[in-house]
Amino acid sequence: MAGQIPQRFIDDLLARVDVVEVVGERVKLKKAGRNHAGLCPFHQEKSPSFTVSADKQFYHCFGCGAHGNALRFLMEYDKLRFPEAVEQLAARLGLEVPREGADDPRAQARERKRQEGVNLLELSASFFRERLKMPEGQGARDYLERRGLSPEVQQAFGIGYAPDGWESLKRHLGERGITEAVQVEYGLLVHREDSGRTYDRFRDRVIFPIRDIRGRTIAFGGRVLGDAKPKYLNSPETPVFHKGRELYGLFEARQAEARLERLVIVEGYMDVVALAQFGIRNAVATLGTATTEEHLSRLFRLVGEVVFCFDGDRAGRQAATRALQTVLPQMIDGRQARFLFLPEGEDPDTLVRREGAEAFRDRITCASPLSEFLFEQAAEGRDLERIEERERYASQVLAAIERLPEGVLKSLLLTELSRRTGVDQSSFEALMAKQGGDAAAPPSAVSVAPAEPPEEASPGRPSTGGAALGLMARTLQLLVHDPGLVERLPESDDWSDQDDPDAGLCREVVRLLKAGRYRSAQVLLAHFHGTPEGERLAALARRELLIPAAARATELEGLVAYFQRHRQRPSRQEEIKALLARQGSGERLSGEERQRLMALLAEVGK
Repeated sequence: MAGQIPQRFIDDLLARVDVVEVVGERVKLKKAGRNHAGLCPFHQEKSPSFTVSADKQFYHCFGCGAHGNALRFLMEYDKLRFPEAVEQLAARLGLEVPREGADDPRAQARERKRQEGVNLLELSASFFRERLKMPEGQGARDYLERRGLSPEVQQAFGIGYAPDGWESLKRHLGERGITEAVQVEYGLLVHREDSGRTYDRFRDRVIFPIRDIRGRTIAFGGRVLGDAKPKYLNSPETPVFHKGRELYGLFEARQAEARLERLVIVEGYMDVVALAQFGIRNAVATLGTATTEEHLSRLFRLVGEVVFCFDGDRAGRQAATRALQTVLPQMIDGRQARFLFLPEGEDPDTLVRREGAEAFRDRITCASPLSEFLFEQAAEGRDLERIEERERYASQVLAAIERLPEGVLKSLLLTELSRRTGVDQSSFEALMAKQGGDAAAPPSAVSVAPAEPPEEASPGRPSTGGAALGLMARTLQLLVHDPGLVERLPESDDWSDQDDPDAGLCREVVRLLKAGRYRSAQVLLAHFHGTPEGERLAALARRELLIPAAARATELEGLVAYFQRHRQRPSRQEEIKALLARQGSGERLSGEERQRLMALLAEVGK
């Protein structure tokens, strides 16, 4: 029986293996300065965007975002599991892979006990799935049908039903020789110390099995069908389940998409399952806890981008602030984090049903980058024309920047903070060095210069000061910084958001750029010099674009797609009329269309 591979051996192995050699055996590489470059093996491309660094022992693709060390490359390219990749790297050096506790009877006993617990939980999952099919599961089946979940999605997530009885599961497992003590240990039974009684933890609930990365059931979540509290109930901590480590839906996301590039963190099981029903299979949920560093460490080993999805209310903003602090130490170069805030009163489950999958994907694409959210959050409620307020603003941002690993992102954010506050970047760097990691202390050593005159917003147009940009403003900013992106825009200009104050200016800028007369930001700004529009464009030009050049075209195309879909969406009445007409003509609507029609009629009836 194999034990765990010691971490010290893995670290030593990576230190001794050259990632350039490992990758070079599978990908044709050419020397490019200090790095090596080639065509990415993980997506189709004609010009090289895949680089391998001998100094950092790291590979990264600027096209698709694939990145990692030699172990990650073998796992992704050769489709190996982690232990197999370690074995292959060790074989290159003629090393034998050690295993912790391989000859330790106590370690063997712990492994046997863990396997018995996993088998017990799989047996329980099977029991719940069977009960969903029986007459007693009719209420649960009705609930799942009302939520629009297809049998295929129910099967993919292993959804079941816990009967409305105090000892249904207890008797089922007892008949198979499993003691009550073991059932209590693995969270299936509740033990009352005052009476000594034991009873099923999950009763009259829709059951969502929680699986580990290998697909083994390690715990359960239950959604109540009646009025009992709590509405959602998770298994407690057990020998195989730790809430701060596991994520609901991660196994299913990996099963659905062989090459995950992005994962969206939502709040609950139904959010994950509802998004999956609409074809969005890259969502995961925490299990009754805030997102932890261990959660993020696991996710960033799998993907290069994580999107946090929150409600747009005060509680959602507070949760986002906690997530920001947690993700900052994880942001090594090549990783991305974004923040998506939903309309108040909505969650992913309700919003994807109301807007549809494409609109929700557009929201994900247009989610705020970490950099924008960081500055927006620090500026909230502050008058940055006052020196004292800018001092507090700088302190808060600097404290966040100090938590970042050394790298390009940290340098870019320091540069942007300097621009926004009027403080030399060298002063911030000196202060961080002096504080020795305590960037949260008041930066009294920094001389805060008077701010630039505030950008005067045209009537109906917001200032770009320190706040996050609107979507049309972000489109304008991309075009001002990189006029060549106009080639990526549709021929017609009717995609823009007509209700946005920046729409008219954006159409004018696009017209000038397409006419071929202005191919540099300087000439474009000169055309509008001395006008309110010129001031607006100058403000966007001064605001640093914290997006890598390789990602700008994708960002612009995502914004345009978002605007197009919102303009093309029919009115509520038009959509109802079209669906009813199809139904009246004898055409059978799909389950998703029937669910949409019911939701629209319900909204009209309010």
